[in-house]
Amino acid sequence: MAIRVGILDDYQKVAEQMADWSALPADVEVTFFHDHLGDDLVERLRPFQVIGVMRERTPFPGDLLEQLPDLRLLVTTGRRNSSIDTAAAHRLGITVSGTTSPGHATAELTMALMLGLARNLIEESSSMQGEGWQVGIGRDLKGAALGVVGLGRLGAQVARLGKAFGMEVGAWSQNLTDARCAEVGVVRWERDELFSKSDFISIHLRMSDRTRGLVGRRLLSLMKPDAYLINTSRGRIIDEEALLAVLENGSIGGAALDVYEIEPLAPDHPLRGAPRV
Repeated sequence: MAIRVGILDDYQKVAEQMADWSALPADVEVTFFHDHLGDDLVERLRPFQVIGVMRERTPFPGDLLEQLPDLRLLVTTGRRNSSIDTAAAHRLGITVSGTTSPGHATAELTMALMLGLARNLIEESSSMQGEGWQVGIGRDLKGAALGVVGLGRLGAQVARLGKAFGMEVGAWSQNLTDARCAEVGVVRWERDELFSKSDFISIHLRMSDRTRGLVGRRLLSLMKPDAYLINTSRGRIIDEEALLAVLENGSIGGAALDVYEIEPLAPDHPLRGAPRV
């Protein structure tokens, strides 16, 4: 009997080229899902003994796992995945495992988004492609204040890159210590201080009940009118309705987002048409 492996949410159609799948035994059949599984999730996943998931794009709560009696191995990209009910998986005899990653890709993307915001690259490029000319002058990173929310492995890399650009870097998280800040070479700011004084704020927190919706109306209201928010962590850390409100009324400079509360982002989602995003 063949062992069936399903690789979920391969939106970019890259998973097949990123590993030597031919090294698997001959009785292993691998299926790549390029769409996001919706209401037919259980029906489409029921035949699989092994499932690979991309981050937290498809949640695996206990009630879903109970409907997949053949599932024996669930592999996630990354070391943690808060959308998998690991207690239920253990009870059902399903092994859950994860992968490691160096983290530099996220840090590099964060700086690319930061530079894109600072130099208004999307609007400038669109103007040129539309036979227009320059529409603004942008701003510098050097001398700007960068607030890093979460100074773990990824946040520390972003902080060091910010310092390399000559930025004034401060950090906050609930349990952040002066010793950790000294190790990375940044200043520890209180939460409200970070949101009120930063020119750029970058989110690097783990998803948990404590961080869900952390960046809401009150914290966003503290931001300067020309400050920017960058999120490459988890979409649910930011209250999307509150973010949309400050973008619509122009009370912050803009935002750069790589993650969303529900992925893929719906075609008619208001963030797609929001200003300064």
